Amino acid sequence: MAAQKKKFKIPKSDEIEDAPSSSSLKSFNRFQQMKKDGKVTDACDLDKSIRTDQKPESCSVHQVSNLPSTSGIQSKNKVQTSTASAGSSSLTKPSTETSASVPSTSTAPAPEPSVPMAVKSLNSNSIIVNSRQRGNPILKFIRSIPYEFGDIIPDYEMGKTSCALFLSLRYHQLNPNYIHERLKQLRRYYDLRVLLVQVDIKEPHHLVKDLAKICILADCTLILAFSAEEAGRYLETYKVYEHKPPDAIMEKTEKDYMSKVTECLTSVRSVNKTDAMTLLSTFHTMEGVLKAKQEDLSFCPGFGPQKAKRAYDLFNEPFLKSKKSK
Repeated sequence: MAAQKKKFKIPKSDEIEDAPSSSSLKSFNRFQQMKKDGKVTDACDLDKSIRTDQKPESCSVHQVSNLPSTSGIQSKNKVQTSTASAGSSSLTKPSTETSASVPSTSTAPAPEPSVPMAVKSLNSNSIIVNSRQRGNPILKFIRSIPYEFGDIIPDYEMGKTSCALFLSLRYHQLNPNYIHERLKQLRRYYDLRVLLVQVDIKEPHHLVKDLAKICILADCTLILAFSAEEAGRYLETYKVYEHKPPDAIMEKTEKDYMSKVTECLTSVRSVNKTDAMTLLSTFHTMEGVLKAKQEDLSFCPGFGPQKAKRAYDLFNEPFLKSKKSK
């Protein structure tokens, strides 16, 4: 009669916790049999029984210590249980025995990795170009200054306080409301707002006149460029002079006395710098020039009767006009 096959029995969790962690399946089966017979109840009784029998196949406590401890298995079971119950609506409270066996560090939730914000770093030394300007021929002629695309309202940003809107007269002729919508979106975000217009039609006078009125009402600066290369140079120049003082474009005034007096006298019609030096050398002071008679002025070299009369009338004209009697 053939031997009856025994079904393999999956041990319960409490049996795994009480069973010593042995590297041999034979030792584990022996422990199950002895526990069933009532000879042992835990790993300590098994150790005493093994020392009494002195069998070579018996497992010792020193061999068991090299394997993972029971607390490690309990910690793993707790992590799996907490992960499975995280999505459910009702959370089960873990037992006191299981919580005591898990180290305090394992109960703390793992910190979630911080996701960096996708912020584009814009270089302050470059011209910021709107994405809608991709393919514009102007970009080919921006050579001396780097440029990069960014999420901005205007078409070009030459600095923190200056920007430019690009407009082709050919496009403006077909879509006259386009520039009004762009100016509404721009608002007052920049101190200097430039309307860079490329003249690419034969008769631009009427359109330029209308754009000039729009720029006056919107407080914009109108610049006309007759080619894409010229428009690119304008943008480069604005970027180069972003942090420079306005001394280069301001009128230079002399601070000495003679220069100021000469500038004042040359404001008279037909009186040049030579005539101003003649008057100063003749009458010595500005007061003497203003109090001179018309005959004395006509005797000066380079002064005729007509120039002398014009200068005399200007010097003796009152600052405030007299009111006309009704």
